Amino acid sequence: MSIHRPFVGCVVLSVAMMPILCAAQTGQPSRAPESARQLKNDPLHVFSESVQQLSSTVTKSVVQVLTTGFGLTTDEQKNDTAYLEAQRGIGAGVVLSPDGYIVTNAHVVEGAQRIRVRLQGLDKQTAAQVDASPHGPIEAKLVGIDRVSDLAVLKIDLKGLPTLQLADSNDLKQGQVVFAFGSPLGLENSVSMGVVSATSRLIDPDKPDVYIQTDAPINPGNSGGPLVDVDGRVVGINTFILSESGGNEGLGFAIPSDVVRNVYDQIRTEGHVHRGQIGVYLRTITPELVEGLHLPTNQGVLLQDIVPGSSADKAGLNVGDVVVSVGGKPVSDVRHFALDLYGYKIGQNAEVGVLRNGQVQTFAVKVIERPDDPERFADMVTGPDNLVNRLGIVAVTVNDQLRDALGDLRIPNGVLVAARTPSSTLLGEGPEPGDVIHAVNGTPIHDLPQLKQHLRKMKPGDTIVLQIERSGLLSYLVLESE
Repeated sequence: MSIHRPFVGCVVLSVAMMPILCAAQTGQPSRAPESARQLKNDPLHVFSESVQQLSSTVTKSVVQVLTTGFGLTTDEQKNDTAYLEAQRGIGAGVVLSPDGYIVTNAHVVEGAQRIRVRLQGLDKQTAAQVDASPHGPIEAKLVGIDRVSDLAVLKIDLKGLPTLQLADSNDLKQGQVVFAFGSPLGLENSVSMGVVSATSRLIDPDKPDVYIQTDAPINPGNSGGPLVDVDGRVVGINTFILSESGGNEGLGFAIPSDVVRNVYDQIRTEGHVHRGQIGVYLRTITPELVEGLHLPTNQGVLLQDIVPGSSADKAGLNVGDVVVSVGGKPVSDVRHFALDLYGYKIGQNAEVGVLRNGQVQTFAVKVIERPDDPERFADMVTGPDNLVNRLGIVAVTVNDQLRDALGDLRIPNGVLVAARTPSSTLLGEGPEPGDVIHAVNGTPIHDLPQLKQHLRKMKPGDTIVLQIERSGLLSYLVLESE
């Protein structure tokens, strides 16, 4: 079983057309109009018409995302030599604001040199705003990307667009009917129907990320499209499938709308995402824990440890407390706790309800930024001067403030990588956000202007060897021009 991102570059379809005979050709009488009108009142027709109305409304806010760029490929007939080639991709997205903000998957647009979108609900008057055809693609700008959640926000210069609302994914129920919209295998404006198989599926036990599992058919090209409920509200963003064959096998997964809302709001306002924590270590309560520790409940999560001096410690939480709610919403396991906490912004107070000595007590716990989150440095970027095109990074000079945030650096001076951009054409493992560049080809680097100056002196085609510090370890990154 493997994970497949429902996103494709080039699709060739072979369709066998079967002859269809009408009633007159077969000699069978057609149904009388009166009978047809009577049948439309039965539950099946009512349901069918409801789905048609829902589909016609939702598709106006669903876009096809078209990307072009360069990526590595392997020519098996050339001794497995990797080389760069032009690549085209197709995904989907959903319009969330009338002024043209669109949410899609990060993996749909990552590395793209050009992004365009095609809207279904575009009329001639709206298309005239950007001098485009109603059926032609429109240029889109990448506002921000969050690889951790696999979400990205795009912007098109249009106003008055039809939008969809984000639902509260905590209200989802197993068995609830949902619809997946997108461009599976490049087939634009497609819809499929299914149910919610699981409301909070954990794929990787080492990560707190949870997904909505659905059996609504999802295929390559559905990535970034919305999963909607019967009211036409977005409950999730389709992101990947589990499949043996590479196609749909009834195991599709979507990012919950509560996560989407948090990431979308932060990228739209700040251009990046901050992740919060309260400084606790948790464990889902099991029957064995209930029996061994004589816990008064079999629901919730157990506080195994609290970081000294953390916001949870300052708020009064204790080791051994059982967390039963966050923000008034019941917590059944660690996954629900992580998802509920994800909805809070840095600096907000989370109302954490705990069971202690047989009584439920509520504590206001301040959500603080994770000290190991690379995105925390993005606020230090002041403008285009921080861009290092040749390396495809946005960087800042290490100063006293950064040294305090980074802790004990092996080498006190250097340049911190705040973010990555798709501008680099170098081959090899590039620097990651949070890395500190200390030297280029053996020459010590003390600040950002010195880094830029040294790179300008290098000729096209020269090999670049960066000495970096990552998580307290020094290493070399070798980058070569195409």
